[in-house]
Amino acid sequence: MEMKRQNVRTLSLVVCTFTYLLIGAAVFDALESEYEVENRRKLKNETQAIIDKFNITPEHFEKIRYNVIKSRPYQAGTQWKFPGALYFSLVVVALIGYGHSTPKTVWGKLFCMTYALVGIPLCMIMFQNVGERLNTFVTYLLKQIKKCFRMKNTEVSQTDLIFITTNLSTVIITAGALMFSHFEGWRYINSLYYCFITLTTIGFGDYVALQKNNMLQEKPHYVALSVIFILFGLAVISASMNLLVLRFLTLNAEDERRDELQAAAAAQNAVHLEGDVITGNSTVVGNAQEQPEFQEVVSVCSCSCYKWRSPRDKIYNSTVNSNHVSSFVPNSSFAKEDTNSETDSFLVWQRSKRASL
Repeated sequence: MEMKRQNVRTLSLVVCTFTYLLIGAAVFDALESEYEVENRRKLKNETQAIIDKFNITPEHFEKIRYNVIKSRPYQAGTQWKFPGALYFSLVVVALIGYGHSTPKTVWGKLFCMTYALVGIPLCMIMFQNVGERLNTFVTYLLKQIKKCFRMKNTEVSQTDLIFITTNLSTVIITAGALMFSHFEGWRYINSLYYCFITLTTIGFGDYVALQKNNMLQEKPHYVALSVIFILFGLAVISASMNLLVLRFLTLNAEDERRDELQAAAAAQNAVHLEGDVITGNSTVVGNAQEQPEFQEVVSVCSCSCYKWRSPRDKIYNSTVNSNHVSSFVPNSSFAKEDTNSETDSFLVWQRSKRASL
């Protein structure tokens, strides 16, 4: 049985996804594994040099290391005043999750879970609706531009919208990289990397804005710019993703509609047979059984022209509809003996009539 087109597409997507994962694993292995080994060896040598220089036991050194790691968030300044709490709330509901700052109290952890349960769906719905409005605005704008240039076709396709939103996302990421490179002092490639990781909600946390020189308290304009960048950027990315998902769903809907039309057309011309049927190319179709329909009407044989007909003469009729075709073979429910006796008596009667003629 031939598989449906949408099933083939789904299977192809699964295979492509796993293949993409394998390719990514191979590339990251080739790019990062050697650096990881070298960096680990270098850090281990530095650790041993510090222990030897200051005559520190390994246990004390581990305590110092633990203290340094735990105190790192506090080196950026106060995290839980209103500006820092606002930034943390945005990171939670936007599913970015840098991990730069986390609740430490029991009630803070409980409230964080409850806050995320309500805020994440709310934020996703908000981004989706804003993305839809943005797509509507871009559609209207493109139509007006086409009318200004007096183009014959003023319709805007999904491909046009995907092209526009993709370019707009690129502009936002590159412009945001310039802003963070200026305020944070990062290299541009690192700023570009941070913007992409943030707006795609990956949120590794290796680069986090507003985490040095007490920026959360001393630069409120930079905090506002960062919040606006994340909100507007996520809205544009959501618009682009919505278009891609809508395009895929449209393809599936078109395939399903096409399959329904083909099935309806095939049902109109379908012939349903029960018993074994021998086709024109000498192949046998099993489980097809023909069932006749009997009518007490005048036969089309030559004897009917003289109105001579046996009282037991039951002729066969073929009825064609969308689901059943009656054929010219007696039903298997008739006993074989009755059929033979009726046939013999009819032949005797027919010979006698022809002899009288």
